[in-house]
Amino acid sequence: MIGWAALTPVSSRCVYAGVAEVSVYVDPEQSGKGIGLALLEELVALSEIEGIWTLQAGIFPENTGSLRIHEKAGFRTLGVREKIGKQNEVWRDTVLLERSSKTII
Repeated sequence: MIGWAALTPVSSRCVYAGVAEVSVYVDPEQSGKGIGLALLEELVALSEIEGIWTLQAGIFPENTGSLRIHEKAGFRTLGVREKIGKQNEVWRDTVLLERSSKTII
């Protein structure tokens, strides 16, 4: 497998039924070949067919490749969530990005 993409609901509350978190992973040996952007663009298209009006992504600040493909796919940076998670006992920040549908809203 060279990569995968998925959507996860952000909440079980009905008011957020059209909001999902995006996850995109590409085998590091395959990075830089456009696979991540292709997966993300397909995920965006499929999300709109399914009635998703807002997509969110949380990306580590040093993951510039992922930040770049999300921006190319129409995401905008909202800010940084400080110490939102722990990885190997180290607190991690993430950049919070969002994309609003142009066809649903």
